[in-house]
Amino acid sequence: QVQLVESGGGLVQAGGSLRLSCAASGSILSINAMGWYRQAPGKQRELVARSTRSDYTNYADSVKGRFTISRDNAKNTVYLQMNSLKPEDTAVYYCNAILVEGPSGRYREVWGQGTLVTVSS
Repeated sequence: QVQLVESGGGLVQAGGSLRLSCAASGSILSINAMGWYRQAPGKQRELVARSTRSDYTNYADSVKGRFTISRDNAKNTVYLQMNSLKPEDTAVYYCNAILVEGPSGRYREVWGQGTLVTVSS
């Protein structure tokens, strides 16, 4: 069974930085895309950043220029470097992957358990 395990969340002051990591494990034939979503209290889950297998990346307008997504394909891991954090970045951050699971060859969308990022003012 495929799993995504996130790490790196925590409490940081406004203007600070955090780096999130997400590692995919299990029977994986290929990963088409990995990304990060977030959900703040009382709000819907939203895309933060996403990276495809062809190295296409896209970001939410609110994080452009501050967050950077990167991948280590050999380790099936995606990172989110978050700089110049703001209180409005406070949310639970979820890792997401679109992948091909073995041995069935079926496409699956998988979510991590979430990691809390709290930015104090």
